[in-house]
Amino acid sequence: MNVANPASTALTALSSVSLETLENKDEFLRRHIGPGQAEIDQMLSNIGAESLDALIAETVPAGIRSNGLGVGDSVREEEALKDLKQLAQQNTINRSFIGMGYYNTHTPNVILRNVLENPGWYTAYTPYQPEIAQGRLEAILNFQQLTIDLTGLPLASASLLDEATAAAEAMALAKRVSKNKKANQFFVANSVHPQTIDVLKTRADMFGFELLVGDISEINNYDLFGALFQYPTSSGELIDLRSLISELQAKKTVIALATDLLALTMLRSPGELGADIAFGSAQRFGVPMGYGGPHAAFFATRDNYKRSLPGRIIGVSKDTRGRPALRMALQTREQHIRREKANSNICTAQVLLANMASFYAVYHGPRGLTAIANRVHRLCDILALGLRQKGLELKHTSWFDTLSVVVEDKASVLQKAYSLGINLRHDLDGALGISIDETTTRADIDDLFTVFLGESHGIDLLALDQQLINEGSESIPANLVRSSSFLNHEVFNRYHSETEMLRYIKSLENKDLALNHSMISLGSCTMKLNATAEMIPVTWPEFGQLHPFAPLDQAQGYKHMINELSDWLIDITGYDALSMQPNSGAQGEYAGLLAIQRYHQSRGEGHRNVCLIPQSAHGTNPASAQMVSLKVVVVDCDAQGNVDLDDLRNKAEQVKDTLSCAMITYPSTHGVYEETVKEICEIVHEFGGQVYMDGANMNAQVGITSPGLIGSDVSHLNLHKTFCIPHGGGGPGMGPIGVKSHLAPFLPSHSVISLNAAGTGDELGSNSAVSAAPWGSASILPISYMYIKMMGSEGLKRATEVAILNANYLASKLSGHYPILYKGTNGRVAHECIVDLRPLKEASGVTELDVAKRLNDYGFHAPTMSFPVAGTLMIEPTESEAKVELDRFIEAMICIRQEIAKVESGEWSVTDNPLHNAPHTLADIVDANWDRAYSKELAAYPVEAVAKDKFWPTVNRIDDVFGDRNLVCSCPDMDAYRE
Repeated sequence: MNVANPASTALTALSSVSLETLENKDEFLRRHIGPGQAEIDQMLSNIGAESLDALIAETVPAGIRSNGLGVGDSVREEEALKDLKQLAQQNTINRSFIGMGYYNTHTPNVILRNVLENPGWYTAYTPYQPEIAQGRLEAILNFQQLTIDLTGLPLASASLLDEATAAAEAMALAKRVSKNKKANQFFVANSVHPQTIDVLKTRADMFGFELLVGDISEINNYDLFGALFQYPTSSGELIDLRSLISELQAKKTVIALATDLLALTMLRSPGELGADIAFGSAQRFGVPMGYGGPHAAFFATRDNYKRSLPGRIIGVSKDTRGRPALRMALQTREQHIRREKANSNICTAQVLLANMASFYAVYHGPRGLTAIANRVHRLCDILALGLRQKGLELKHTSWFDTLSVVVEDKASVLQKAYSLGINLRHDLDGALGISIDETTTRADIDDLFTVFLGESHGIDLLALDQQLINEGSESIPANLVRSSSFLNHEVFNRYHSETEMLRYIKSLENKDLALNHSMISLGSCTMKLNATAEMIPVTWPEFGQLHPFAPLDQAQGYKHMINELSDWLIDITGYDALSMQPNSGAQGEYAGLLAIQRYHQSRGEGHRNVCLIPQSAHGTNPASAQMVSLKVVVVDCDAQGNVDLDDLRNKAEQVKDTLSCAMITYPSTHGVYEETVKEICEIVHEFGGQVYMDGANMNAQVGITSPGLIGSDVSHLNLHKTFCIPHGGGGPGMGPIGVKSHLAPFLPSHSVISLNAAGTGDELGSNSAVSAAPWGSASILPISYMYIKMMGSEGLKRATEVAILNANYLASKLSGHYPILYKGTNGRVAHECIVDLRPLKEASGVTELDVAKRLNDYGFHAPTMSFPVAGTLMIEPTESEAKVELDRFIEAMICIRQEIAKVESGEWSVTDNPLHNAPHTLADIVDANWDRAYSKELAAYPVEAVAKDKFWPTVNRIDDVFGDRNLVCSCPDMDAYRE
């Protein structure tokens, strides 16, 4: 029998194809979009659509469909990387001694390769399903322990966005907990980093606080609810604040200290000084500067403030077997639940970077960190001693790593520094700043002497070092020298060889389900492919080693890349201008509402303070509204889940004199393209308001419609959703905002690096900042840049079309087993769908939580649970999932429905069934006392596909109530885990 050779047949077929076709510029598109053409055709047939075009016509209202994008043609991976490398090489990487909270650091290679560059860590989602997130939860708990130990305060959060926004959260916390209820003044020492003061001005203005910036000597002139000091100061001085703190606290003033983790290994802790709050950046613990981020901020406070603490807290609870298990504690404080009553609008933390910092501390341990700090301090002492011996004056007599050197001709000294490839801080009055870090070498110190003293300075570094050994150093005052121990827990004293560290990181990774294991179908969170080609540039030194306050002429590669990316995003959104500064989606919401309020104020309508928000909105929407002091009025939805137009018009008319804006999401959070969306915008505009469109669902808009075309005035873009920046276990994120031209003058500016109104140029703007760095978390922007460049206009549109197809395929396949809650006029859903479990819950007692946990046994992360409707699951498959993975998920959901049926029929009781007991662990399977109504095989291997590639949850279902009633937010003794 003759058998055709497939390879030979294919070769013959291709022999007449042109070289241009063979080069296949759309190859990345084929890799990014999961289903191939044959699968697309099968799914279209399954849902009864003739083509993708026909599906879109049935799904998206004709009145809002656009004519496509102007991004350009797709570029192959290799070419895109080559082009971006050429841009990166336009950045000049000088040796940075600028400081101001940003330092060069050595990322240990074992952490670089196995965490930052590892999809097992960077593709994981926020640990809302803790049973399958114990690894990253342990790493974050280590971060909290690190923070607690070094700050000397008993309670720490799981990370915030950056040091400046952490300062703003500290100010808000101080107001919430202060017993000086009538006070409305917050004092900030003028020795705090200028970018921090900048962000504080923004937040204070919106909260109506009176922000007082001045010398510490002036502080007793005011009636304060809180005060903030930098320790060490921005210019490097070490001040014993104990008596001042005590005096202020006697007046019911809450005290916050911005501080530095490495310095705290040698300095008396903020807790020992009496501070109520301590915060700062963990960047120098192994996280590259990256032109400003992403970096994790740490935040610690007193235990009695735990209900008012901003951000997430990881706590120790127990599972159903009584074993220690970690979870996010006190979630009822968070914005998704408390909405406009939330402590903050924080949604994205900086988990990946907090984990890197915690691993850095684990790897070095207390002795290693102390050695690094001592070396940094010794080099600073050597530099100070040499400069003084040569007659130069220092502004301060105390320091840890930063000197302020008095100079007469700053320009000439700076020019000398630049000629030697050195950057210095130059915004100090009559002085230049020098900050030493762990990467500083003896040669660097010698070059710094050359900068300040000339080529023939004649200084012998070893001689200065010996002099310091003989005479000692008093640059850290004796009353500020740390005497208390830190990082005594076993985890910080065990993994100091690379072998042990590698195995520890791997052991934690194995406990987590991430996107490299299976689809994560969370509705509204868009867990799509984070392609390797997109991720590679993040760790290029040309992007990673640039200080955010480096001179602009040294950042030309960044400037060109950001400008090009901004132009693409403007084209995609239909807006006129864009700011990259917001470094999370929640920050983008805040910045967008801020632009709206500034616009109203410019027109003499600052009294407009009402925000209309549909009841289906994300919890961050009302939380963001309260952060700009807006009054939230909730708009009803109709039975189909759409915004109730009559209710919207009535409420808009009632508040027409004070209407500031409406916040809407499109497609709606219910997973439907509302046909009246343009009318919604028109009603709001009619009554003097602006329309804020939440960018969470842009993955269903790109190339098909746009916020600007629909009629909104401002949107934030979740680059960590639609534009492929990975979620990193709960962060990093980026939330740039696009605006119509009338709002462009009100975009964020920056006090250190000048921006134009569009946020991408060199001219000074008049607005204060929302984030510490001018362009937010700039080092992850290459991810979105590469994605758009490699997809091109047609690829971006196709991604949206396939995202809609995949969602409709899932909805169609599941609709015979579960009710699909909302659909459009033609029976279609958008890029996500809501499975309604409420009837099944009523009939069987099986809850949405049971279904979510049972999906873990099938190897899946649960969809979004009980949002936007309680008792439901919201599923978003994204365009990146192939049909085979969708079918595997569908099989799991159908099998789970069959299991529910056995509970309904009474074959299994409400408490003795695989759903109620899910997830199942190896401890269950090896338990000799197994006495359940179902088999171990069904518990662990419910379908054949699971047996081929089993993911094991490492703990059983966790007791949330126990964890909140017995709050423990520090590392338990290792014996607890062994037991």
